[in-house]
Amino acid sequence: QLAGERDMSGVDVPAAPVGEFENFDEQLKMMFDLIALAYQADLTRVATLVMAAEGTDRTYEQIGVMGGFHPTSHHTNDPVRIAELTRIQSYHLEHFARFVQKLADTPDGDGSILDHSLFLYGSNMGNSNQHDNYPLPEILVGGASGAHVGGKNLILPERTPLANVHLTILDKLGIGQENFGNSTGLITQI
Repeated sequence: QLAGERDMSGVDVPAAPVGEFENFDEQLKMMFDLIALAYQADLTRVATLVMAAEGTDRTYEQIGVMGGFHPTSHHTNDPVRIAELTRIQSYHLEHFARFVQKLADTPDGDGSILDHSLFLYGSNMGNSNQHDNYPLPEILVGGASGAHVGGKNLILPERTPLANVHLTILDKLGIGQENFGNSTGLITQI
């Protein structure tokens, strides 16, 4: 009902697709475009997108990786398979970067949507070959309405829970909590 009452005159709403696209590039572009559109129309400020479920056998022929994502992630330290996994991860990150640029280019009040948002991009595995979730590579992007300044590369103390990042995100968005999951505290360097 609230969405129906919004003024959408300044929002270019695309035709709704039916089902999943055969072309994965188009699928990812559409999913990121829908998230950006939802933010632009102020229909939501929370979104989650899993580009590739960890157990998927999706191939990435468009970037020269014929094996499935999950088998490739179990690279057995083979340099060829590590290079393929790196291509897949770079491919995903390139799609996220285009999304971030779109948000940076979309006006929102006294700045852009990116200025007023905060996005976490990352993985659930640090070493997928060993099913080890440490260290987790995570990226925070966005200004959180002035509460977050990027451009930092942090190496946190060993075994810092990812929940500390989540707790810190909540704090930066003005949703202070004492804890989140197995968090042990805020990350003040963020």
